Amino acid sequence: MIFLVAAQLTSAQTKNAPGKALNIRKATHAIVLDGKIDELDWQQADVATDFFLNYPVDNAPPTFQSEARVTFDDRALYVSFVCYDDQKPNVVQSLRRDFDFSTNDHMGVYFGPYNDGINGFFFGISPEGVQREGTVAGAGADENGYNSTWDNKWFSEVTKYPDKWVAELMIPFKSFRYKTDAREWNITFLRSDLKRNQRSSWIATPIQFIAASFAYAGKLVWQDPPPQQSINVSLIPFVAGSTAADRTTDPTTKTNAIEYGADAKVAITPSLNLDLTVNPDFSQVEVDAQVINLTRFEFQFPERRQFFLENSDLFDRMGFPSARPFFSRRIGLAADSNRASPSLQRVPIEFGARLSGSINKNWRVSLLHMQTKEKLSIGLPTQNFTVAAIQRNFWKQSNVQFSLVNKESLGVTSLSDSTRFFTRDLYQRKQNPDGSFSKVLNVFNRTATVDIEMRSADNRWYSSLYYGLSLDNFNTDQNQTGGGFAQYTKRNFQMFFGHVFNQKNYNAEVGFVPSQRVYPGWSNSFVSFFGTLYPKNSPIATMGPSLDLNINNIPSGLMTDKTAALGYRVNFLNTATANISYNYTFQELTNSFNPVGEQSLMAFQAGEVYTWHNYTVGFRSDQRRLLRYALGSTLGGFYNGTNTNINGEVSYRYQPYGSISVRFDYNDLNLAEGYGKQRLFLLSPRFDLTFTRSIFFTTFIQYNSLRDNINLNARFQWRYKPASDFFIVYTENYLPSTFGSKNYSLVFKLTYWLNL
Repeated sequence: MIFLVAAQLTSAQTKNAPGKALNIRKATHAIVLDGKIDELDWQQADVATDFFLNYPVDNAPPTFQSEARVTFDDRALYVSFVCYDDQKPNVVQSLRRDFDFSTNDHMGVYFGPYNDGINGFFFGISPEGVQREGTVAGAGADENGYNSTWDNKWFSEVTKYPDKWVAELMIPFKSFRYKTDAREWNITFLRSDLKRNQRSSWIATPIQFIAASFAYAGKLVWQDPPPQQSINVSLIPFVAGSTAADRTTDPTTKTNAIEYGADAKVAITPSLNLDLTVNPDFSQVEVDAQVINLTRFEFQFPERRQFFLENSDLFDRMGFPSARPFFSRRIGLAADSNRASPSLQRVPIEFGARLSGSINKNWRVSLLHMQTKEKLSIGLPTQNFTVAAIQRNFWKQSNVQFSLVNKESLGVTSLSDSTRFFTRDLYQRKQNPDGSFSKVLNVFNRTATVDIEMRSADNRWYSSLYYGLSLDNFNTDQNQTGGGFAQYTKRNFQMFFGHVFNQKNYNAEVGFVPSQRVYPGWSNSFVSFFGTLYPKNSPIATMGPSLDLNINNIPSGLMTDKTAALGYRVNFLNTATANISYNYTFQELTNSFNPVGEQSLMAFQAGEVYTWHNYTVGFRSDQRRLLRYALGSTLGGFYNGTNTNINGEVSYRYQPYGSISVRFDYNDLNLAEGYGKQRLFLLSPRFDLTFTRSIFFTTFIQYNSLRDNINLNARFQWRYKPASDFFIVYTENYLPSTFGSKNYSLVFKLTYWLNL
């Protein structure tokens, strides 16, 4: 017993506390990137060790320890990892860059070179040498604060030994932003040992918090100053060619095109960057995963285009999720109102510029300016977009931000001019003298927003407030939005509650406010509770109940929506998860609609009241297995009938060269007579092959019965040099009944990253 107590005391004393120093010194000799760390500078470097578990428990060291070291020269920051291990195979899904955090063994460094406790970068590596990088925002306190779609140029090597794997990372100072006068950076290291379902970090972090968050980071102390800014200009030209045919027109429309363009990155200071783009082309961006949307609201797809991603948190975090004044996919993408089933069409972008980064420790700024070309086929004139945000940090992890979004339609000088232009969503209804209405495009649309985020130093308390208003040609009052929420997190529970409102004329045309198009003018109150239990001597890691309540009202005081969900979730030690919930829904409709959108069917009418109950169950299998799956189902009422939903994904990986997966979503919709009895299918097989760490091939097929469409997307990528790629992308849409081709396109694109 005495020895046990002594061991526990020793373990507690070895926990590395937040703020622990890790000294960094300039290398005296060249670092050879070979995954061996046998240079003298590595031997003399400070060692970040004594890692501690964050999951599945937070009161013990990991089964196998890790070490991290850092050094630098005039060109780059060097990081090395030593990950002790046995000879059991690591879990590596594929050789594809930017692997998923939760399904791969890996080690990463997370650092904040602005030393503001809020923003930074991360770079990770798997035992197979696969790279992963991204940006950190919001202090890294929640999963939304990590954006792995940011891409940049860096180098690494991994060497495996019988008792460990060793990685060396060389991250050029030109590849990220930093402050040359900051002699301390926030830094931590996080290892995921998935085969044991363990996460450990250099700084001991309570299980209820993310171990990479800056609240639980150490300090990288520069014994020698980082290099001053030198000429730092990157030019990324591209050439793209395409051939396409649209067989839905008579005669068939065929097009062939060659496109040229370029991006450029110019470091104004080491922490402030200017990005430029001319005639950008995003044809290589992975296609969106389709959904069967049976709600009245627009579905939000993620942004994947590189130009919009760096320092995007200043734009992405404006407002609240239910009322975002800026959504970058509104630029260069628009709905085609001339089609019976409107779909997103690309709008050519002429040029763009973004100035973003840190001015000093307390101030950050981001300014975006873009112009799109006229596209009369879908009712759009030439349009200009300007987005500006400035953020002031205070306390340890808090900030206030002021933002402005401006959209101008060029060449539209009068209301009579603007009647030539309209899209399905972005227009006003102008009443004519005879009482009829015309669709009229707003000549301009502007929003202004102020946001305040406050977070305690230990991440226990988090609150946010915002207020905004919009201006356009037609609306001069009832054009405000605002809200606030608070979150409190402890080891055994988390509470979250808040309120948000939108007045009826608040109009954010470049934003994402899905409810505003269903009932202009609304308020929403919400509260959530999550409990967490930690069973001992059990196959269960954590489990606990959850409760969610939501109430929507319109300005008249009418309650239009009320939802409640009572659930229970279980996380197993073998990485499997399970959940079950009971759901209650009340709706008094403010508009008429039918979930399947067929004009021949009766629609639910405005003013009608519906109440229903259903149950949701889900299970995700052990993620370490070669064959893994996730299954879910929702059974019960749906408006005036029932719906049986079964969804999930089955995946098999041939480690590490790729995987085959099938995602599915089935809805057996059985509404009252005349409203529709439909069986809706979404079936998405995906073949993801990674021949090497630089050659990838993906084939993605999507059958959506609601859209009556089969989509094929095949993408070949060769990363022939770091951050330089050659793509071939083939896309075709088919009629499911005959497999007849609707349209197709074949695109090639060549990019080259050149440091000047």
